[in-house]
Amino acid sequence: MGTVARQPREVARFARQAEQLGVDSLWVGDRLLAPVNPIVGYGGTDTIPEAFHSLLDPFVVMSIAAVSTEHVQIGTNVLNAPWYQPAVLARSLTSIDLVSDGRLLLGFGVGWSPDEYAAAGVPWNQRGARLDETLDALESYWTDNPSEFHGKYVTVPATYADLKPAQRPRPPIYLGGYSPAAMRRAARRADGWLPVIRPGRPSPWEFNADQINGPIEVIRGIAVEQGRDPAELGFVLRVYPTEDASVDQIASALIGAQQHTAVEHAFVDLMEVAGDVDHALELTSRILEQARNA
Repeated sequence: MGTVARQPREVARFARQAEQLGVDSLWVGDRLLAPVNPIVGYGGTDTIPEAFHSLLDPFVVMSIAAVSTEHVQIGTNVLNAPWYQPAVLARSLTSIDLVSDGRLLLGFGVGWSPDEYAAAGVPWNQRGARLDETLDALESYWTDNPSEFHGKYVTVPATYADLKPAQRPRPPIYLGGYSPAAMRRAARRADGWLPVIRPGRPSPWEFNADQINGPIEVIRGIAVEQGRDPAELGFVLRVYPTEDASVDQIASALIGAQQHTAVEHAFVDLMEVAGDVDHALELTSRILEQARNA
């Protein structure tokens, strides 16, 4: 997304060079629209960031990254699963996991834009229930053969499903969202959860571990209530720098998360700070260097 999306033929070069710099994972986002007059704006505002004006298809970008790299994991942050029929989603994600030889990390969510749901032809008020049914349908598709699922909103007729993901029984699934329903869903049925921080604003910005640890403890508590071992849950931190964030602030977020939270993995979304692909690679190199030398 953003200015780097205007250089689609550079996706492969970025993926290769980022891997050479030593990153552990590469991630894609999933936006469908940049509404001119949004019903709901981004991040509690009434507007849409300019970065959302330029969008590439996440499945295409993941596929390019998969065949351009050898070791990095490839993650989705997040796929808005209710937009997609499960059979279509399963086909795409199974293909990417196979092409990448089992390097796919799945982040799912429901998004925040009623406009995007209108464009996808999916009722906004069904988003949570559709996500639950989509997760059930994917589980069947990836573990059963023949596979079949019949829900209130989602249907997969009985089908042969000989191709399964390279990862067994399936790629790990992380869920995003801070609403009570989203956190309950993550605690009840996901492999982990995706917290978020925004270095750069307000200024001066300082890392605050409580912003991550508080919700994690809530989710772990719900997991215990559901009869799950909370130690089974993993946490991947989404670092979204604002346009005025510094490399020091971004690196401090990674260092702070590693030292003071239960986060096991983190990624930085450069859509609001990178001017082009070369700038994105330069920022990646500088952030990694500072984080490693801490």
